[in-house]
Amino acid sequence: MATNKEYLAFILDQLSEVEGITHRQMMGEYIIYMNGKIAAYLCYDRLLVKPVPSAVQLMPNATYEPPYDGAKDMLLVDNVDDRAFLKELFEAMYDELLKPKRNKYSR
Repeated sequence: MATNKEYLAFILDQLSEVEGITHRQMMGEYIIYMNGKIAAYLCYDRLLVKPVPSAVQLMPNATYEPPYDGAKDMLLVDNVDDRAFLKELFEAMYDELLKPKRNKYSR
């Protein structure tokens, strides 16, 4: 079951105060970017963020779950209704996120 577009719209609205948020659909799910860096996945109507130290510190009791079968575990964000928390979380994570590697197919 893919993430529904209403959930995507809700999450994007919640992140509207965070600069540089974009998204890309991938096989029915979505990757959330922050200024070109992969920050999160929306999979099966769940928001999962990279388990960088700042995210772990802000969500010490978060559940680790893979976004899809065979993927590395990420942190499940439970309080997606808290816009201020999401802004704090994404802004804290930014410096710890890796820039995507360019491959021979990238422009």
